[in-house]
Amino acid sequence: MRSRPATRSTRLVLAAAVVTALAATTACGPEDPSETGAAAPSENTSSPTPTKGTESGDNGDGKGRTESPSGGDKGDSASGDKSGYGQSCGTNDLDFTVTWEAQPISHYLVTAKAKSGITCYLDINTPSVSFGSGADGVASPVGQGGEDPIKLSGTSVAYAGINVKTTEGEGGKQFEHVIIATAEDDPNPAEVELPDSPTVDKPIVTNWSTKRDEVVPRIV
Repeated sequence: MRSRPATRSTRLVLAAAVVTALAATTACGPEDPSETGAAAPSENTSSPTPTKGTESGDNGDGKGRTESPSGGDKGDSASGDKSGYGQSCGTNDLDFTVTWEAQPISHYLVTAKAKSGITCYLDINTPSVSFGSGADGVASPVGQGGEDPIKLSGTSVAYAGINVKTTEGEGGKQFEHVIIATAEDDPNPAEVELPDSPTVDKPIVTNWSTKRDEVVPRIV
C-alpha cells in the first residue's frame, strides 16, 4: 500500500530532528547561570569586618553617635550666652563704676550697667554697700531715689549715691575699694576700686534710680 512508505519517511525525519537537538545540547554544555537570572559570584564573597572608632561616628564601644552640625553633642548650648530676660539682676550680671562727684555736695556715684547680652531687673531697691569686712563699714540706706524694678539692658544704667563719712572730726578708716552687691545675700559681691582713698565713717547709700539728681546722699 502507498501509505506505509509515507509513514516511514515521517519517522525518519523526526528521528533526525531528535539526534540534531541532542548534539546541539551536548556541544553547548551547562546553562550559563546569568541567562537563568542567577547572580554571578563576586571575586570576594566575604564582607569586611567593621573597624571601631572610624569616621562613621563609632565611639569605640560598637555604638554609633550622631553629632550636631556644630560639631558638639546635641543639646549643648553656646558658652557665655545668657539671655536673662525677666530675671533679677545678680551682682555678676552687672558692670559697676564709681566716680567722685563734687556737686551739689561731695559724694561717690555708683553706675550699674548690664553686661553684654544680658537683660535683667533691679527688683531690690537698695544696693548692699560696705567698706572692709567689719560691721562698722556697712553703708546704711537713706531711702532717697528709687524705682522698682529698674530694667537694665544695652546702654541703660542705674545710679546710686554714697556718702562715705557722715561724722565730724578725724575718726574713720581709709579704704581703696568699695564692696557692692545687688542684695545682702548675693554670693558674688563686686569689689570696685575707688578713684581715691577716702576716710570712711558711718557711710550711707541711696536707692537705685535712673536719674542722677535723685541719688545725692543726704541725712534726712
